Amino acid sequence: MLETSARLLRLLSLLETRRDWTGPQLADRLEVTTRTIRNDIERLRSLGYPVEAAPGVTGGYRLGAGASLPPLLLDDDEAVAVAIGLRTAAGGTVAGMEETSVRALAKLERLLPSRLRHRVGVLTSTVVTLPRRGPEVDPSVLVAIASACRDHERLRFDYRTHDREDSRRVTEPHRLVNNAGRWYLLAWDLTREDWRTFRVDRITPKLPAGPRFTPREMPDEQVGERVASGVAVATWRYQARVRVDAPAAHVSAWLPVATVEAIDARTCVLTAGSDTPEMLAFHLGLLDADFHVDPAEAPELAAYLEKLAARCAASVKGS
Repeated sequence: MLETSARLLRLLSLLETRRDWTGPQLADRLEVTTRTIRNDIERLRSLGYPVEAAPGVTGGYRLGAGASLPPLLLDDDEAVAVAIGLRTAAGGTVAGMEETSVRALAKLERLLPSRLRHRVGVLTSTVVTLPRRGPEVDPSVLVAIASACRDHERLRFDYRTHDREDSRRVTEPHRLVNNAGRWYLLAWDLTREDWRTFRVDRITPKLPAGPRFTPREMPDEQVGERVASGVAVATWRYQARVRVDAPAAHVSAWLPVATVEAIDARTCVLTAGSDTPEMLAFHLGLLDADFHVDPAEAPELAAYLEKLAARCAASVKGS
């Protein structure tokens, strides 16, 4: 019975990680026969889990809507990771999730053994999480996008650009990425026939999702590079190319979400963006290095820097 119960839990876990499985695929993962898989599917159904089956060569199994939550089997490290994650989410940027995270954490901590409660307490008492400044994101939007990514379904959505113009996009969603308090979607834009990075707080999904597609291969490290490049410019209202009198490595360390190109060992070009020229000027000031802005390329930034320079000069004059 113990072996069968453990196998049922593993089968449930597999059905939750992917939308469709064939019988042979499940049998291979669990190292059993397809007949055993059919019997285990019937056991799950008798326990109230709506497992759907499609006949034929292309058929398979999927966990239907309305399934009950399976028991959670967490080892010590996983339990601590969940608790820390819930504490972090309590100060996050997903709208309405702060209170929900606190309630979930309270339930989890009541179930933790004393040794794990102590580990969680030590970590959380010595770590201070600064409030996130990114825009809030509707959790239902995150779930809709994540589901389309997982199930490889086309996603249509209305999108507000950094110029505050509305557009309709049809995409093959690839990954959700959280960076510095903001959520981004990396997707293949079918109209533009290229990869695009979208800010999730500007997305209004059109549901239900579209037809299935074959996902394009992309290593995770390349996902990070593409999103970083898109975040540097495309998702912001204001952009600027700035020559900085500092090594590229120094500038990249201070502004990891910007694009930095080395000119030589002591000079580089920084391409960055922001919702306001004031925020761009703030980040440039953090570099502690001389920089040069072309007023013809970035007039809003140049005008604000002149205003800021006059204000700073006046602040140190004798009264």
